[in-house]
Amino acid sequence: MTRSKFIQRVLFITFGSALFSVGLEIFLVPNNIIDGGIVGISIIASALSGLPLGIFLLVLNIPFFYLGYKQIGKTFALSTLFAVIVMSAGTWLLHSVKPLTDDPLLAAVFGGIILGVGVGMVIRFGGSLDGTEIVAILVTKKSPFSVGEIVMFFNVFILASAGFVFGWDRAMYSLIAYFIAYKMIDVIIEGFDESKSVWIISERHEVIGQAIIQRLGRGVTYLHGEGAYTGGEKRVIFCVITRLEEAKMKTIVEEVDPSAFLAVGNIHDVKGGRFKKKDIH
Repeated sequence: MTRSKFIQRVLFITFGSALFSVGLEIFLVPNNIIDGGIVGISIIASALSGLPLGIFLLVLNIPFFYLGYKQIGKTFALSTLFAVIVMSAGTWLLHSVKPLTDDPLLAAVFGGIILGVGVGMVIRFGGSLDGTEIVAILVTKKSPFSVGEIVMFFNVFILASAGFVFGWDRAMYSLIAYFIAYKMIDVIIEGFDESKSVWIISERHEVIGQAIIQRLGRGVTYLHGEGAYTGGEKRVIFCVITRLEEAKMKTIVEEVDPSAFLAVGNIHDVKGGRFKKKDIH
């Protein structure tokens, strides 16, 4: 890793962790609203014991540093340790700061947004703020359930526990905050300008390819394929576009060859190659 990349990672993990602390101490915690995972357990434990939230955030995440090191690697474990330390320190510093709102709905919405942005930023730059996913990866190897199903089970149990501690209305607000944070994490990791892969099979592949280049400004790649049923040779067009260009892409294919096979899928990240859009003439 270059020095500039290292500095960039440290800065964004620091900012994301600090932002997470703001979401907790300025919005959620003062309104008795929790998040899922280890953070949710820490909030409940802090409320029941009276001890600072930052202590539980740090102590409860310690076992996951080792698991992260064994399962994912040293860089991930160190990045996660740094992120959790910044998050814990942030909650301690912000604990005495007056919350921006005492409306639980506003707190759930804006707290969820800030939490999601913070978590997404940390994950995007190689760290983590919660060990639930690591546990889920280990458990899923010995169970028929997926990582997502296990994480959901953990969080449903944790969010339900909030009902017994803070009241069932707060548990429902917590569910709103968790859902918003979950969606914001996807936005930050995938980006607002989400990319899509396009696969097209057509007898008029050259015409479609040229139309995409000229009218959409995107490069295309021709792949060689073979029909499993007929055994005939096929040309497959591969192209990467943004989600805003999807409708125009479908229009181009429909105009040239209405019977063409078209498949569009989501891509989480695009690097290298010639993805930069060409000028449209």
